Amino acid sequence: MLRSVHMKLVMIMVLLILSLMTVVGTFLINSVMAFYLEEFYTQMSRVFDQNQALSRNLETEVTSDEDGAQAILSIMEAYYGDLGLDSRSRTLYILDGETGDYLTGTDEEEGRGLEYDSPNLTRALVEREEGTEANIAADYMDVALPITRGDNQYVIYILDNKATVNSLISQIFGLILESLVFGLVISILLSFLLSKTMIIPIQRLTEGAMRVAEGDFSRRIEVTSRDEIGVLTDTFNDMARQLRDTLRQVENERNKLDTLFLHMTDGVVAFDRDGRVIHSNPAAEGMLGRPIGADTTYKELFGGQFSLREAMAAPDHLEGEVRVGDQVLDLLLAPFDRERQGGVLVVLHDVTEERKNQEMQREFVANVSHELRTPLTNIRSYAETLSDSAGDIPPATEKKFLGVILNESDRMTHIVQDLLTLSRFDSGRDELKLSWFSFEEAVQDLYNAVYMEAQRHSHTMKLRMEPGLPQVRADRERIMQVMMNIVSNSIKYTPDGGQIRISAGQNGGRVWMQVDDNGIGIPAEDRPRIFERFYRVDKARSRQSGGTGLGLSIAKEIVDRHEGALELVDRDGPGLSVRMELNIEGPSHDERK
Repeated sequence: MLRSVHMKLVMIMVLLILSLMTVVGTFLINSVMAFYLEEFYTQMSRVFDQNQALSRNLETEVTSDEDGAQAILSIMEAYYGDLGLDSRSRTLYILDGETGDYLTGTDEEEGRGLEYDSPNLTRALVEREEGTEANIAADYMDVALPITRGDNQYVIYILDNKATVNSLISQIFGLILESLVFGLVISILLSFLLSKTMIIPIQRLTEGAMRVAEGDFSRRIEVTSRDEIGVLTDTFNDMARQLRDTLRQVENERNKLDTLFLHMTDGVVAFDRDGRVIHSNPAAEGMLGRPIGADTTYKELFGGQFSLREAMAAPDHLEGEVRVGDQVLDLLLAPFDRERQGGVLVVLHDVTEERKNQEMQREFVANVSHELRTPLTNIRSYAETLSDSAGDIPPATEKKFLGVILNESDRMTHIVQDLLTLSRFDSGRDELKLSWFSFEEAVQDLYNAVYMEAQRHSHTMKLRMEPGLPQVRADRERIMQVMMNIVSNSIKYTPDGGQIRISAGQNGGRVWMQVDDNGIGIPAEDRPRIFERFYRVDKARSRQSGGTGLGLSIAKEIVDRHEGALELVDRDGPGLSVRMELNIEGPSHDERK
């Protein structure tokens, strides 16, 4: 019941009124009691202390036959009004000063109800001194005055039983009770009205907070006042709006992270401090070649590289490498949130191609060194022979040696030129000079250029072109270089008296040229590597023919930059078929821009 703010407010108002009326009532009652007590003793003091005539009359010499008590009573009758004596609440007693016995007075019971436990009375009887001490806690007020009249001792004792005071206090108490009841009724009504003005906005705030807790930020709470509750309501509306915007931003960022996490090429797996999987992306499953679920543990996946304790204790991160089948995976393990629950984040990066490229680079460097060292060795050997045997070598032999030196120098020059060409391609510094030219004329020019070379080897060369070949947009000089390389290789690697056919045509938006021969061909195991730099199927024959092992690599690079295709075509029988295709419109990018 008291959980309600409404009832709490009512109870506060009720308790406030009760407390207030209690304090006020107590103060009024004590004030009335103190007033009457002070008034009583002031009245007594004024009559007895200030009225000297009364004192003289009371202590006058008397005759032996006079009744002293009656004489005192007679004297006191003149002062009844001043003393406030009545037969109801305030009584006069004339007592024997020796024994305290009742002699006379205004008491109808003749002192039978008189009690002698009054300190003032005791003081007057025993010590023969005035008893005028006030006691607000007592249920009576009294004054005791010792009198000597003649040879006799008397005590004038005035006793007030507080009947008047008690009657007044009862009236005041009743008035207080009536005021209390009226105040309680008014306070309850006011508290209900006041609570209504307070509770309704609070209820609206509560409903709004519940909607916000449920994720509903669309409704605004109406502001009905500009007091503290109104300010709180307005602030709550602003908070709800800001919270809505913040949650939208967080949701957007989370969606971005989820999308990035889902589609990133690197694998990511997160573990808690117990080694259980918290999260993983499809890339990690693909790299590891297995599904990753909630029951997958760190030990199963990476326990062979680093223990979970080592990964958690790493100051920054740990790096490692693992092989999964033919893949080489680079590992990065980093602890996170070590102050709380914490865990380990593992990032997987596929470095298989990098390792292959590194191996190819090492092989390339070795090949370059070998290719350059061989002609240099030959040049040095023949040059030393000529130098050491100058004048002793026949002119024909000397001429032969000089021819070998020139051929090896030319071979080195070709190797260096081809390397520079590839280097420019790799660095992007060799731009294509695109222009429109007749593809048919280019093929015809190629045929005319190599025809005599084919005749020297007794080859039969044929040309077959589809009619109406279009113009193409390409770097003519580079494309002619590719064509020449393909046909030259067919002439070199076809035994004398062989057959070579050059074909050209159009296929949709592309033109093509194909060279077929019946030469030595290329074994199936060597075909995937035929376009690698310095790769030769028959190294001895290549060197004898002056080849550098870079021609097809350069040709492949040129065609790729034209967004075309250069490939070996499967065929029946001996020999080899090489096909080149180019886009008629050229590459989609213009390197001159």
